[in-house]
Amino acid sequence: MGLSWHDRQAIAQGLFERYDTLDPHTVRLADLRKWVLDLEDFEGRPEDTSDAVLQAIQQAWWEQWHGEYGS
Repeated sequence: MGLSWHDRQAIAQGLFERYDTLDPHTVRLADLRKWVLDLEDFEGRPEDTSDAVLQAIQQAWWEQWHGEYGS
């Protein structure tokens, strides 16, 4: 079973692995949405997300990035 919009930590991990040196807070939500949809294991539907969900994914990604690279 693939990832859905509720799998925020797993999505964040996938984004971190793909874009490891990029500060997630510099990514526009429209781009983030596309990047999540492009993840290999992602099976969620595009219409099932919102800005709040994308912001939660972005924050989870940032926490992983921050833990690795600091501020």
